[in-house]
Amino acid sequence: MTSDMTVRMLRLLSLLQTRREWPGTDLADRLEVTVRTVRRDIERLRQLGYPVDSTRGHAGGYRLGAGADLPPLLLDDEEAVAVTVALRTAAGSLTGMEETALRALAKLEQVLPRRLRGRVGALQSTLAGITWQDRGPRIDPALLTTLAVACRDHEVLTFTYTTRQGPAAHRRVEPCHLVASGGLWYLLAHDTGKDDWRLFRLDRITEPAATGRRVPAREVPGGDPAAFTAERLTAAPTRHRAVATVDAPADTLRHLGTRVRPVTAASCRVDTSDDFLPRIAATLAGLDADYALDADPAVLAHLRAAGQRMLAGAG
Repeated sequence: MTSDMTVRMLRLLSLLQTRREWPGTDLADRLEVTVRTVRRDIERLRQLGYPVDSTRGHAGGYRLGAGADLPPLLLDDEEAVAVTVALRTAAGSLTGMEETALRALAKLEQVLPRRLRGRVGALQSTLAGITWQDRGPRIDPALLTTLAVACRDHEVLTFTYTTRQGPAAHRRVEPCHLVASGGLWYLLAHDTGKDDWRLFRLDRITEPAATGRRVPAREVPGGDPAAFTAERLTAAPTRHRAVATVDAPADTLRHLGTRVRPVTAASCRVDTSDDFLPRIAATLAGLDADYALDADPAVLAHLRAAGQRMLAGAG
């Protein structure tokens, strides 16, 4: 009986965390118990420190409120994956919060059920941190997890990849690391067909399939996956060129990562080149200093149009 009650209370707590307010009758139906039993279980949650508020009405209602302390939270599988990714990214890119994020990540992993431990452990071990600022394409957590597990297990993976020019091609790779940079996710892998290291944008990967074949781990040139990826991204061709010489020390723009190069002690060069014009405009708008811009005509035209819209909006 005690075991049944514990399971029921955990289900009740999970339901309270998924909706702002629950009528007592709805909770009773979901839990297949009486409204009276729901009231008793709510009182038990309160005794455990959960701030459950009651609302008056025909059958009464309940909502999980904010208390003095943060109560334990229940996460489903995909939420656990999403929280892990967010914490790992924070640990690698938010100055002053790295240790806090890693402590939270350690707590999460300590209580993970067995079915998730491998997936989340794979994410932690294969993510290489590069600061990223802008929101990029939304990535399917299932894809992220599939790639992370392949990286961890050194398992050969196949997928269909669409290049910037458009044609899709079948790829067979030995995955190494997942890297976040500039609002985009990349897979760093050794392409067996080209016998060379390649970066693959995750939003261009479809139909990933594990082959079941494991291979010895390859060492990334230079030994640092993040640095190697940053170097490749800096050298990669982009559709639109835009380089700003900024009247500010490079250290003040370190949040932009490898795109910043010092020129003098009081100035630096920021390469904002990108395939996406609005992202170039957003990066330049975030520079809190004067700068001179060397850019393609398409970039300049976009910036002029965007500037005029902002001026008009500002009255």
